Amino acid sequence: MRIGVLGTGTAGQALAGRLSELGHDVRMGTRDVAKSLARPDEAFVAWRGEHPAVELETFAAAAVRAEVVVNAGNGNAALDILAAAAPLDGKIVLDVANALDASSGFPPAMSVKDTDSLGEQIQRAHPGARVVKALNTVAAHVMVHPDLVAGADHTVFVSGNDGEAKAVVAGLLEQFGHTDVVDLGDITTARGAEMYLPLWLRLMQSLGTATFNIKVVR
Repeated sequence: MRIGVLGTGTAGQALAGRLSELGHDVRMGTRDVAKSLARPDEAFVAWRGEHPAVELETFAAAAVRAEVVVNAGNGNAALDILAAAAPLDGKIVLDVANALDASSGFPPAMSVKDTDSLGEQIQRAHPGARVVKALNTVAAHVMVHPDLVAGADHTVFVSGNDGEAKAVVAGLLEQFGHTDVVDLGDITTARGAEMYLPLWLRLMQSLGTATFNIKVVR
């Protein structure tokens, strides 16, 4: 599958690298390719050396050829990132981001909550895209290696208006190793998944690690 991963941070690196390892044709999108290549980030340089098949392109170039576009950048910049990647008509847009406001320190507040969600904002901005919210409830390394927690016996969620798009995303999650993917419903249900973040942040602080997840027992 042709996949464009937008964002070069921790989540973008984790997702692009793992998807490439699984045999997908992956491009990583960034706002300024030359600036990204020149940044003095040893971890990013090492990551690029470990994943030579993942080419670094502009947001638009990474998205134009993709069947699935992954929004893995800063949640507060998501609308700008996806505007730069447009048009997205007909494409599956997997949104893994959270819109957090850290201006007042820890824990960050939610920039979008209660009556709206980042997933819904993306869908409204790109009505022709097939937006699916998923993986925003776990840390980047758990997104792609769920076996790090309880042998992958835990739960992740999908939200979206398009059933076929959700099935494609669920298939990718299963390739990562997720064994319990719960379909919450239409894109408005992304509100619940996003509003879990305040609890996730407190759990991370209490447990002293981001390597954890929840299990829906039924």
